[in-house]
Amino acid sequence: MSTNWYPLVFEPILKDRIWGGTKLQSILEKKINSQTTGESWEISTVSDNVSVVKNGFLQGITLNELLEKHPEEILGTKIYKQFGKQFPLLFKFLDAREDLSIQVHPNDELAKKRHNSFGKTEMWYVMQADDKARIIVGFKEKSSPEQYLEHLENKTLTTILEEIPVKKGDIFFLETGTIHAIGAGIVIAEIQQTSDITYRIYDFDRKNSEGNTRELHNDLALEAINYNKVVAKKNYSKIINTSNEAVNCSYFTTNYIPLDGEFTFKENSSRFKVFMCIEGEFDLVYNKEKQTFKKGETILLPAAITNYNLVGKASILEIYIS
Repeated sequence: MSTNWYPLVFEPILKDRIWGGTKLQSILEKKINSQTTGESWEISTVSDNVSVVKNGFLQGITLNELLEKHPEEILGTKIYKQFGKQFPLLFKFLDAREDLSIQVHPNDELAKKRHNSFGKTEMWYVMQADDKARIIVGFKEKSSPEQYLEHLENKTLTTILEEIPVKKGDIFFLETGTIHAIGAGIVIAEIQQTSDITYRIYDFDRKNSEGNTRELHNDLALEAINYNKVVAKKNYSKIINTSNEAVNCSYFTTNYIPLDGEFTFKENSSRFKVFMCIEGEFDLVYNKEKQTFKKGETILLPAAITNYNLVGKASILEIYIS
């Protein structure tokens, strides 16, 4: 079977959210199921949210089933040795019609102790942003648990948090412990550890369709927060037909590829790779076969595919574990 591997695309797992909208359909052509679709989980092995293959002869098979039977061919020799049959990353597109809650994610140690989970280091690539769109990332100045709690109680938390205006193409790297929120009017490609652990600390006192406020997790968040000032925005090059490094951390590396023509890759079966098409369209040519991908599609390239070309005119995020 290893000789028959091909680039895998999965059925989007669509999530209705109080803050969601319709841009996943209008911009990314997802077949959304409501006027408040906030997330499309592209590749996931989170419990009860396991991706199912959408294309080719493996259609209908879950990613977990593939990992159970063929872990090295999918993950690669190095990643299999490191993670076993677990898929270590989670890929999403998000549409924030309204502000998301202000939240924080625990690190590996805390997440393991409390939830038997990975932590949630993540990054955002801004695919679209309305005028005056902004995000919240960290504190304006170094803070403390005491100052944080005082502002939380007085409902003035946002006055000590850093607001950053955003535009298409901006990249932000969010280490665990960083307080953050995606603001209204933004579509984002998100890459993160496989984790669904979020501590919601402030939700602007809004209510859901049943008239209830959403649960907050302030006791859990207190120990998880990094109270230092952070610099989350990443500068990166945009050299044509090159893997321009944008984020490099122990959990994943993300490169930006402005494709215009042809780009050849030669791999060694040690790791899988994921491509997120964020603009345009391209062909992935491998083993004398060709598949076409367009904006809004996320491709898992099994480690067993070692030689391939990208051909076309597109902007692509290339993600792997170093």
